[in-house]
Amino acid sequence: LASRSPAPGLSGARKRAASRSGAVERRNLITVCRFSVKTLIDSSCFETVDETSAEFTNLVSILEQILSHRLKGQLSWFGYGSARSFWDYIRQACSKVPHSCIHSIESMENIHCSRAKGRAWIRVALMEKRLSEYISSALRDFKTTRQFYQDGAVMLGEEAGLLVDILIGLNAIDFSFCLKGEGLDGTCPAVIDYTPYLKFIQTSDSISSDEEEMRTMGSSGSEVSTPESNMAAALLLDQNCWLNKYKRVEQKYRVVVEQKGYLEELVHLRETQLQESMSQNEALLKRLSHTELSHKLEKEQLQYIILELQDQLTVLKNHDLRCRQELTTHLTNQWPSPCAIETNAVALETFLHKKQTGQWEEKSFCSLEQLSADMSLSQMDPGCKSKEDSPSLRALCGSLTSVGSFKSLASLKSSECLASPTSEITSPGLTPS
Repeated sequence: LASRSPAPGLSGARKRAASRSGAVERRNLITVCRFSVKTLIDSSCFETVDETSAEFTNLVSILEQILSHRLKGQLSWFGYGSARSFWDYIRQACSKVPHSCIHSIESMENIHCSRAKGRAWIRVALMEKRLSEYISSALRDFKTTRQFYQDGAVMLGEEAGLLVDILIGLNAIDFSFCLKGEGLDGTCPAVIDYTPYLKFIQTSDSISSDEEEMRTMGSSGSEVSTPESNMAAALLLDQNCWLNKYKRVEQKYRVVVEQKGYLEELVHLRETQLQESMSQNEALLKRLSHTELSHKLEKEQLQYIILELQDQLTVLKNHDLRCRQELTTHLTNQWPSPCAIETNAVALETFLHKKQTGQWEEKSFCSLEQLSADMSLSQMDPGCKSKEDSPSLRALCGSLTSVGSFKSLASLKSSECLASPTSEITSPGLTPS
């Protein structure tokens, strides 16, 4: 039992060591990613960022390492067999992102392997300025993230939130890439170049150990050690200790200044975006007000046109009614009056009777009016009066053109006094000449 007791303590120590090692690894990846983003933003102010840029190549390698950190393998019947790529996780976790580029990358013909599609996704997301949005959406799908990553992964720790905040700064850069280059080759591994981020800083322990070694070497060369030399060494050690503290404070101050500069740049970017949004909002409000004003003017014009058309329609209706009345009056006046019809009928009867009895001369009349006029003139002519004229005949001739004469003639005809043109007239005053 005594021999088995140290085993649990040893396994616990190993677990703690592994946990510390994993935490250091995650912190280093996030730190290197922050440095890479800041370096890329600084370099983009002076030159164009493309595939050949060393800073961009290093950033893509860091992102690939972070997204592939402690990624589970492909699950099979016999355990975790083939290795997975982070593209499998992104494709499933970001499927619900609106207007995502997942389907476009899946349908690319020149890209076949999963790693190459993941690298193409990083480039397209950078061009769309939505890389942080994609990763944030994937982290919200915690079930899928737990399904793809092991414990201790960057995507399952607190460092994932820091990664999203760091990647927001990349939205200030306008990226443009060709998705047919060598960078999309899935066979090339992602290698991070730590050289630009390494800097040797000697710690206080290292400095004190070096001084102790120098003191030892000096004391071994001299046979006798005096109190003055010991005091000088103590003063020198104290001075070096304060110097080391100053250097540490200075280093922290520089780190804080760098972080301050990064935050100021991020705030400036957000202010610029806010101003652009406000200007766009003002432009939209002006456009809306202008549209409403034009709509109101058009509505008023249409109402005025409708009223004018109604007035014109009323005028046309009145004119049509007046024209109908004038046409009716005109057509009514074209027909002869009943008095004229009766006069013409009497003249025609008299003419036919005279002609048959041989009392009138043969004449041609164009109309019944001319016949009536001729009869009037013959009555007014004194030469037409024969010796045998009597008052009864004059009265009969003078009343041939009147309505009363016509009625008396009709009454005579009805009483068979004028039954036929060949019948003899028995009136003593009317004899043929």
